Amino acid sequence: MIVDVKPAHRVTAPKVAVTFAWTRHVVESRGWRYEVWSEPPTSRLENIRLLAGYRRPWLFDQHLMNALMSEPFNGVSLTDVISSQPGWPGETVKATVLHLLWQQRFVTDLDHPLSRGHLLWTPT
Repeated sequence: MIVDVKPAHRVTAPKVAVTFAWTRHVVESRGWRYEVWSEPPTSRLENIRLLAGYRRPWLFDQHLMNALMSEPFNGVSLTDVISSQPGWPGETVKATVLHLLWQQRFVTDLDHPLSRGHLLWTPT
């Protein structure tokens, strides 16, 4: 596979579009795949920056992480996940959930700003 990478605002420029078309023709004539990539949506980047703040595993209680990971959270809101652990302060549970999102133990739609209404899933 051959990948061309350009900023999103330049992908539709006529000169760039001609170059992409020529490159696609050459690459695909050899039986290879061709794709054009740009930066992800702004909301996704902001969410990743936010989650990066929760990346350090030694800051989180292993018992709480285990309790959260043992629950079948599939299509459950962040608010409901936080409420599922009444023996822990809500902010501690929220921070731990964000850590588990960073670790991809839970997944959610990162293309919209994270909120308590976001639905979480356990990856399969």
